[in-house]
Amino acid sequence: MVKRYKVLVGGEWIGDDRPGVDVINPFDDTVVGIVPEASADDVEMAIESARRGFAEMAAMPAFRRAEILARVADFIERDREEIAEIIAREAGKSFKYALSEADRSAETFRFASFEARRSHGELVPMDASSVSAGRFGYYVRTPIGVIGAITPFNFPLNLVAHKVAPAIAAGNALVLKPATKTPLSSIKLASIMAEAGLPAGALNIVIGSGKVVGNKLVEDDRLAMITFTGSPPVGIEIKAKSGLKRVTLELGSNSPTIIDEDGDVDAAVSRCVVGSFANSGQVCISVQRIYVHQRRYQEFLEKFVAATQQLKVGDPMDRACDIGPMISRYELERAVSWLEEAKELGAKIEAGGQVIGNCLAPTILSGVTPAMKVVCSEVFAPIVSVLPFETFEQALDMADDSCYGLQAGIYTRDINKAFQAIGRLDVGGVIINDVPTFRVDHMPYGGNKQSGLGREGVKYAMEEMTNIKMVCINL
Repeated sequence: MVKRYKVLVGGEWIGDDRPGVDVINPFDDTVVGIVPEASADDVEMAIESARRGFAEMAAMPAFRRAEILARVADFIERDREEIAEIIAREAGKSFKYALSEADRSAETFRFASFEARRSHGELVPMDASSVSAGRFGYYVRTPIGVIGAITPFNFPLNLVAHKVAPAIAAGNALVLKPATKTPLSSIKLASIMAEAGLPAGALNIVIGSGKVVGNKLVEDDRLAMITFTGSPPVGIEIKAKSGLKRVTLELGSNSPTIIDEDGDVDAAVSRCVVGSFANSGQVCISVQRIYVHQRRYQEFLEKFVAATQQLKVGDPMDRACDIGPMISRYELERAVSWLEEAKELGAKIEAGGQVIGNCLAPTILSGVTPAMKVVCSEVFAPIVSVLPFETFEQALDMADDSCYGLQAGIYTRDINKAFQAIGRLDVGGVIINDVPTFRVDHMPYGGNKQSGLGREGVKYAMEEMTNIKMVCINL
């Protein structure tokens, strides 16, 4: 029988008596679990539970929050194989990348444990002003309150960790709405956090539609903040509906990589294969546009095609699998339609393009133009376009010609060009001699333009999740 799951609300596991939502394995369309679908009353109960949980979390000493978060990291490491299997089955992520996600999630919680002990304010030199000489001033950071966290399917554990871990480290409470397609890893995390000693109500999970669950969280004035990772249209809608809540948005991208004439082509090929096709390209910072100096273009393209053709497509539970399925048949068909449009407009498929069950073979395009969807929009599929350029300035112009601005990669041995790119590109991160897909979990991460608002990375998320309280003492 298919397992029916419960969710954590107010420290209690509930929901097996509620209508259920099937969680589907995107590789073979089998049902891997049934989760309770939240009603409006369930969301109300979760919010009230979080309000009570916040009172306890805000009063909890930093060292205790740090100890809980450290135990969570330990327990994730203990259960990493089980967690990887959950991720592989619900998200279709190849097992080796699912295992990596489990490891990264543990590290995210460990960073949060460190930051819980380090979060502090600072002195303000009141005597810098003639009217406040003789006064003593400082500020402290205080938890913001109840946070609504809305997370996507593509990193169903680590993107949850990037919202839950800093919120708890800062002394907040949460209502978490994981992606309906991939809620099982969040349920597993909730069980780990309860085992680690997290107080009742500090973390509450509700699963359901944006209309019933998402809108309630976004519009309810009892929440102090919404943190969301997902598509730009939904992010824009959240911002419009959220009132005076603080909002952080991690949205889309079509990340570029520039390989200049003096760049290390072999290193770039190796990293572009991973950056373009890991998790079937369903990564916000997946490599989507590769600009190669015309003198190295053919060399790079031939090596890139050859390396890509070595990737194994298939069952994500196969430990040798590199590329699993896309998250749904709908998304697969959308990606194929974008490929067909590109071909009709003159693009050439250099590798891939075949549909294998629910998988799309990793696909390389040449002969593309900026107006094609595969170039100007977020493809979110294992599809990458390779384009030649003549001058580095031209490459920077093409890379920056986008409504998105998350991260960009630059391959060059010329330090002047590296700094030129850093100053020129309107993005949240410039990665020199690597692909834009590079991310570690303590660095500030986020985008400009339609790629979002605010930054993640535990320390920086905690700044978003706290208020500054100024104290001024007249001596």
